[in-house]
Amino acid sequence: MRILKALLLPLLLIISLLGVDQLHAAGDMTRRPLALPDLVLGNEDSDYFMSQTEYQLETGQAYQLKIIASGQKEYAFQAPEFATSIYLRKVEAGGVEIKAVTLTELEFEDAGEAEIFFLPVKPGKYRFYAKGLEGKGMLGYFVVK
Repeated sequence: MRILKALLLPLLLIISLLGVDQLHAAGDMTRRPLALPDLVLGNEDSDYFMSQTEYQLETGQAYQLKIIASGQKEYAFQAPEFATSIYLRKVEAGGVEIKAVTLTELEFEDAGEAEIFFLPVKPGKYRFYAKGLEGKGMLGYFVVK
């Protein structure tokens, strides 16, 4: 029985370590945030213009995303599933730094901008959109590897 216990412990240790390399974050959390291309909502040609429809991200890599509303319409930026799969560091808007656990919506009534600083922690494909304008083409995806 003692021999079985002596063999069982190393075997359990080896089994528990299998696949651990796949659980680590792809990015380096010690680096400065990587600036993503700005997300511009609306332009002179179309109220429903959206400059980006996809962002490729990695878990563990810090990012900053600037969202710019042209003021052509009222835009309510939302990404509910994505918001629950990230660590939100802060939001900066109008000279104010906002620290919160999650982000429900960024509503732009006029022209303006907000910058989001975050760290993806869960892989997946997550929708982002201007609420009520998805059918007009104001829909995109965060793809987190």
